[in-house]
Amino acid sequence: MSPEHNLFADVDRLIHEPSRAIILSVLGAVESADFIYLQRETRLTRGNLSVHLSKLEAAGYVQIEKTYRGKVPLTLCQMTPAGRQAFDKYRQQLKDFVENTKE
Repeated sequence: MSPEHNLFADVDRLIHEPSRAIILSVLGAVESADFIYLQRETRLTRGNLSVHLSKLEAAGYVQIEKTYRGKVPLTLCQMTPAGRQAFDKYRQQLKDFVENTKE
């Protein structure tokens, strides 16, 4: 394996899945986001978003709070410090890989 590929060998596979990378990029730009906002921004179905959020929560990358706004259920999501650190590392790995890949 070439040195350029070694830069990407230990990438976080959980984050590397496109839908989860998009979710984390949205959450990285806000303090917290409700489920409907995430669904609109990611263009994922309710079911897909729910599954991906559950995987990110199980990894400790996002925190999910289920509450109510009045009588309406409200699901709030935010990136945890561990999630921010993992996503920052992932972004740096992508950047290093692209910058060091020969054309």
